[in-house]
Amino acid sequence: MEEKNLEHNETQQPNEQEQPSHADQSAPVQKSELELLSDKISDAEKQAAMYKDQLLRKAAEFDNYKRRTEADALSIAKFAGENIIAQLIPILDDLSRSLKSRKDLPADDRAGKLDSDPFYKGVELIYAKFMKVLESQGLKAMETVGKEFNVEYHDALMLVPKSDVPPHTIIEEIEKGYMLFDKIIRHAKVIVSSPVEEEVKN
Repeated sequence: MEEKNLEHNETQQPNEQEQPSHADQSAPVQKSELELLSDKISDAEKQAAMYKDQLLRKAAEFDNYKRRTEADALSIAKFAGENIIAQLIPILDDLSRSLKSRKDLPADDRAGKLDSDPFYKGVELIYAKFMKVLESQGLKAMETVGKEFNVEYHDALMLVPKSDVPPHTIIEEIEKGYMLFDKIIRHAKVIVSSPVEEEVKN
């Protein structure tokens, strides 16, 4: 009996060694699944970061587009009357010249007459009201005489040698220039001083 038991035990030992435990079989499978899950999470995080970046870019682009659209709309509204105002400026010139022609009369002819002349006072009142309306729409007359000539604002019609003023100084305004807000809609036509040439001595 003892020999049979020994033989039975001997025959059982190799079988136990050959058959690995259930835990040993499942361990590699669990590790592989964890790695796969980790890779999926990593890919999902990268994709989420990409979508977030795209969303932020689109939001920034839309914000820029919105600002540009609003700026364009404001600019259109701001300068909507530019064309009609430009056409009214010559009428303003005519009124100004009419007033100036009376002021340029000899002193004896105009002495005490301008203040009592209803026609002159009427034109003066119309000019003031007209100018006030245009100024309320953004029109502004340029101040030129005594200023340094600037090609961005002025058109020089003539150069006159002057020794009593610095060169390139505006000494006379022929036609007034105007700006609509910060935009030039008509350059001022002016006469500009130039250096006096010294006589060449023989």
